[in-house]
Amino acid sequence: MNTRTTRTTGPTVLISGAGVAGTTLAYWLARRGLRPTIVERAAALRSSGSPVDVRGPAVEVAERMGVMPRLRAAATEVTALSFVDAAGRPVGRVNMRALRRASRSGEVELTRTDLARILLEASQDCTEILFGDTATAFHQDPGGVDVTFAHAAPRRFDLVIGADGLHSTTRRLAFGPEAEFVRHTGLYVATVPLDGPADGRTDVVIHNTPGRMTSLHPVHGRALAAFVFRHPGLADFDPRDTDQHKRILTDSYTGGGWRVPELLDRARAAEDLWLDSVSQVRIGSWAAGRIALLGDAASSLSLFGDGSTLAMAGAHTLAEELAAAPADHRTAFARYEAKHRQLVEPRQNNAAAAAALMVPATRTGIAVRNTATRLWPAAATATWLHNRIAPRPTQPTPARKRTGQRATTPTTTDTNRT
Repeated sequence: MNTRTTRTTGPTVLISGAGVAGTTLAYWLARRGLRPTIVERAAALRSSGSPVDVRGPAVEVAERMGVMPRLRAAATEVTALSFVDAAGRPVGRVNMRALRRASRSGEVELTRTDLARILLEASQDCTEILFGDTATAFHQDPGGVDVTFAHAAPRRFDLVIGADGLHSTTRRLAFGPEAEFVRHTGLYVATVPLDGPADGRTDVVIHNTPGRMTSLHPVHGRALAAFVFRHPGLADFDPRDTDQHKRILTDSYTGGGWRVPELLDRARAAEDLWLDSVSQVRIGSWAAGRIALLGDAASSLSLFGDGSTLAMAGAHTLAEELAAAPADHRTAFARYEAKHRQLVEPRQNNAAAAAALMVPATRTGIAVRNTATRLWPAAATATWLHNRIAPRPTQPTPARKRTGQRATTPTTTDTNRT
């Protein structure tokens, strides 16, 4: 699909990826006088469908976009996390309402699919969108970036922004191989939608064994099963090889109580199983000449790290800085990075603590976590959990020289998931 709209005369910006970061950026660029074009490798909007939170700085961004009422209308009805043993008996509980009151962020939980759809609809009236295509090469010079596409004719843009996720094509083309920047955190995650509803509408039900978590999330009348498990990084892992994913999941979940065998059977039979490594992106600089990175492509956090929230916040910051210095992309990119790293780095540094809460590696760890949720007052438990999953940003730090960037790379084939 190719959507065209009335254009202004400002700088042209190619955004790779029609996800949360890319669509938010397009919205704000267009309203600041720039001309965004989104290219998305998929033929239509897609997502794993996993629930995500819009909280903290993203709430203000959504309110200023006028989409917050739509986000709340699409929200799940989840109010608690319930931990159960192998027989399905409750062994712990976290009151999510208390967590939201403790954070005072006005946050909302909805599926990534709904969030991406609402943001795309908000931005598409002012954005050219190319579905079913991808960039295959960038060639920079002092005046712009020549972009070669897999299908569309080559074009020239003033700037290119990679908002194409953990397995970013933009990052690979402009900065280097994925292995240089992506760090496996020791976890994999898989999700699969079920045919029927969950047992209840308000509780995410979680069962842990050492190093493994299985959960059922009630999502708009259709339950979503999730598997999060500790596993070493696999050198031959292919994010698009579903048969490989099913083998990994089966090998990691042999045995188990509660509803694990049933859910595992559903995952093995599914055509819509999604599985990926839980990884962080650590890169010296988010900019290489006229090309910059945003969202997971720049700084993937971890499974419990506010990725969608920070994608929206980062997109708004980048748009504001580009608008403030439209003729000086180096200054704009540097200011965006300096500001947004203050939010990103504390979350990245706290990933291990968050994983220990949700996927304890030992039976003792599971017991301690469950006991804490039973004995502490609900608000205290919520605050304790919130501070470990989404800590406050650190104080501003001076900009420092970063390494690991390159200006251009030759043509390669797109093999990454956006």
